[in-house]
Amino acid sequence: MSRKQQLLKRHRRNKRVTVLVALIAIIALSVLVAWWLAPVLLIGGWIAHEAWFADHLFYAPSDDYQYSFPPYTPQPKVHLNGEQLRLDEGVMLGDDAMLILAVRVKSTWLGRFLDPRVELSGGGNPDVQTFERGVGGLRYLNLSGQAQALSEGVLRLRGRFCRVSGEPVLWALGHADYRRQRVMVIAPHADDAELAAFGLYSQADEAWIVTLTAGEIEAEHYQQMGMSKVDAARLKGRLRAWDSLTVPQWAGVAQQRCVQLGYFCLQLAAMRDRPDLPVGSREADLSDTRLFRQFNPFVLPGDADGAPTWNNLLADLRETMLRARPDVIVLPHPALDPHPDHICAQQAVLEVLKSLDWQPTLLGYANHLHDNDRWPMGNSGEGVALPPAFDAGVPVQPVCLALSAEQQRDKAMALGMMHDLQPPAPFKRRLRRSLQRSLAGRSGSPYGENEFFRKAVRRHELFWRL
Repeated sequence: MSRKQQLLKRHRRNKRVTVLVALIAIIALSVLVAWWLAPVLLIGGWIAHEAWFADHLFYAPSDDYQYSFPPYTPQPKVHLNGEQLRLDEGVMLGDDAMLILAVRVKSTWLGRFLDPRVELSGGGNPDVQTFERGVGGLRYLNLSGQAQALSEGVLRLRGRFCRVSGEPVLWALGHADYRRQRVMVIAPHADDAELAAFGLYSQADEAWIVTLTAGEIEAEHYQQMGMSKVDAARLKGRLRAWDSLTVPQWAGVAQQRCVQLGYFCLQLAAMRDRPDLPVGSREADLSDTRLFRQFNPFVLPGDADGAPTWNNLLADLRETMLRARPDVIVLPHPALDPHPDHICAQQAVLEVLKSLDWQPTLLGYANHLHDNDRWPMGNSGEGVALPPAFDAGVPVQPVCLALSAEQQRDKAMALGMMHDLQPPAPFKRRLRRSLQRSLAGRSGSPYGENEFFRKAVRRHELFWRL
């Protein structure tokens, strides 16, 4: 069982215990005090849960995040005087450095019901970065894009529903300009490349998008058209395969550099475990990948028999890499992103790289997290602070790319073209969001209803050097 599943299992067990205790208390009150207390408390408890306690947060908000960065990373000395963040006299920062600031963030009582956030102002790039309700520990702000304001001594940090305190620590992490290199984005599913790296690949001198699966399962939306489960899954797979090849052209990526491998969703782990054995689709009644490869710009080794095997996947990836010869490969982070297809995608790439005569730079991304389903917290257009991390034993090297408002809008439009992000949310989720807007001060994304519009359309794209 994956760590994510273990956390969910523990979370659900704890929730069942809490609900049972609450029910016993409500029954006791209704018997001993007044019968009408039961329905009132039940409805009130449900509303409170949906508004304030429905987030999947698998750690205590009072826990300190724990990070370590590579040795010899520059640490310019900074001081926090009230709201003003000031460098030591004479210290100047490069505009291209990724700036990480460790501070202590303490929620006020309102911050247990409204999302605490730190507002950055005073320069030309005002920003907001949001943290967990009830936050009470060490957090890592992303000051990328704030170098000029910080160097000029005009950058201010203001807590909303929280206080910022303690002696801050600043790191300035330099990195290459990956936009000036040949970039290949590995997407386990259509839309993963756009969610993680649209800003990067849309600005790269040359970009390749390689999508591993058709993403055909969970096609209930298409069954509403009167289709069978099999036909709906096949239609969804064809649509998402088409999306994976066409949407990158919105960012200027040539069609000849977009590849769909056509394997089946949530079957990569089974393929990996038995590399020679074909593993068919769970829902589309298919054991041939070629239905979803028909628009590819060139023939791949797996096209010979269409067998959905791990060995064919490796051969397809190898052929694509040899054609592209990327300088940088952007792929799911093996430790941060728990989705099983994302884990297998990273493993497949590493296995192929062993056979190549050059080794590209690897940048990891996380479209899902083990610990916090809402990360990055906050609203569309805001900055992205570092995610929760609780093991400082291994140094990490984050990489940040800033996106302008225009680039964010283009990214939002690319996501809007993705068929999988278009269907409306279930009624329960829409009701929960309505309660959160009314009672918890949360706002939706102006770009779309799907949660990924809020999470992915931000002023920062965040990667990790692997």
